[in-house]
This record gives sequence, structure tokens and C-alpha cells, in this order.
Amino acid sequence: MRMRRLFKDRLAGRTMLVLAGVPALLVLLMLAGLIAKARPILSQKPFFSLLFSADWGPSRGAFGLLPFVAGTLYVTAVALVLAVPISLLSAVFLSEYAPRRVREFARPAVDLLAGLPSVIYGVWGVLLVVPFVSRIAAPAFGAHTTGFSVLAASIVLAIMIFPTIISVSLEVFSSIPYELREASLSLGATKWETVRYVVMKKGAQGIVAAVVLGLSRAFGETMAVLMVVGNIPRLPGSLFDGGSTLPTLIANNYGEMMSIPLYDSALMLAALVLLLVVFIFNILARLILVRIRRMSA
Repeated sequence: MRMRRLFKDRLAGRTMLVLAGVPALLVLLMLAGLIAKARPILSQKPFFSLLFSADWGPSRGAFGLLPFVAGTLYVTAVALVLAVPISLLSAVFLSEYAPRRVREFARPAVDLLAGLPSVIYGVWGVLLVVPFVSRIAAPAFGAHTTGFSVLAASIVLAIMIFPTIISVSLEVFSSIPYELREASLSLGATKWETVRYVVMKKGAQGIVAAVVLGLSRAFGETMAVLMVVGNIPRLPGSLFDGGSTLPTLIANNYGEMMSIPLYDSALMLAALVLLLVVFIFNILARLILVRIRRMSA
């Protein structure tokens, strides 16, 4: 009987080990598949010459990815600059200051925003954000634009990642023991000092995780960005210029004009670059989390 139980325990442990390794295996399979598909173009042109070339003209055999890499980083960075402060302050207000009725109303609304399809955000961006950029934001800075621009895509993307950062941050703040807040207040700290030096410091790891989740969604967003960014394969000179991103490049062109030599391989290379960029940023986020953990220890 005892031997049978030990056998079952070992079998269960090994089964869970195999199942836990499936996600990592899937990532490796994706990476291997993209590398295999990108090999035709990589065998003719060096990777870094493609990555840092701004010349995109498939009919001429030019497949420079720099405009799309720069557009992806540009749109994502501006979206994070817009989204992170507002999201964190919203989470702090709902967690520490808001009356119970406001909190009970806001949480379902945030969850609803998180569940909306991206095409809804895209339509909303075309109807409201694009006219705002073309008629108000651009003239205020002396610029002229159709509204389909990096700024419009960044605003839509920032609104899309609000719910992710707010929801995770709320969970982080609610997990912090209330006794820590009481101890800080009993020592004479104000409410804001308690939030700043106790709640925010204690929840720093969770806040970084929330931002990383928002960053991951921002990097891969396709439909909403495609509808408002302008889809112009060139380096954006300002926030009011049109641009394109790696996901919109793939969504716009895959399945079309595949008779052009190396076109399919170039799109697979773009997908590979996107995967590598997300992977690198996740590693950097892990390093930041480790550093925060050591500082708070």
C-alpha cells in the first residue's frame, strides 16, 4: 500500500512537471518556427542590416524594419507615459480614499473596460481621438495632421491598458496588511505619507508587475492601433506624424502580395523581432523585480 502511494505521488509530481514545462516548450516552438520561416531572408541579408534599415519597399526587395520597430517602441513608450501615472493614482484613490460606494461602482466598470474587444477601442479612436488630435492637439503645437498619428495610437493604447494596471494595482494594495497603515498613522504620518512611504513601497513589486502586464499588452496590440496610427512605413518625426508598428505590419500585409520574393519571410522576421523585443523587456522587468526585492529585504 505504501509503495503504491509513493508511486502515485511520484507520478503526480512528474505529470505536473511536464505540464508546467508546456508553456516554456510552446515559446521555444514559436521561436523555432519563426526562425525557420525567416531563414530565407536572413540567408541573403544580415539581420542587423534589416533591423536598422529604414528602407521599406517589398517590390524593390527592400525590407528594412526600422520604421516598424521604432513605431512600436514610440507608440508603446508614449502610451505608458500617459497610462502609468493615471492608472496608479486611480488605483491609490480607489484603494485608500474612495468611499465604498464609489469603489463598488468603479471596479465593475474597470473590469468591463478590460473585457471590451480592441476593435471597439479602435472605432472609438477613429470617432473621437483622431478628430481631437487633428483639430485641437496638433494646432495647439503649430502642427498639421490628419489625426491618424502616433499620438492618436498612443492615446487609444493608453486607455486600453488602464484597466490592466488599475486592476492588478488594486489587488496589490488590498493585499497589504491594514496594520501597516495603522502603525504609520499612529506615528503621526499623514494619509498621503502613509500611502507614499508604506503602501507604495510595500507594493512596489506588484506595481512593476502591473506595468509589465500593461506593457506586454501594448506591445502586441494590433487592431485598435491599426485603425488610428496611419500605417505609413516611415520613421515618425513627431507625435503628430503617421507611422506603423510590427503588429500592424503583419496584420496589414500577411496573405497579400505573397508572390513577391522574400515578402513572407520578411513578415515572419518582423514577428520574430516582436517576440524578441517582448522577451527582452520581460527579462529587464524580472531584473528590476529582483533589485526591488533585495532593496526591500
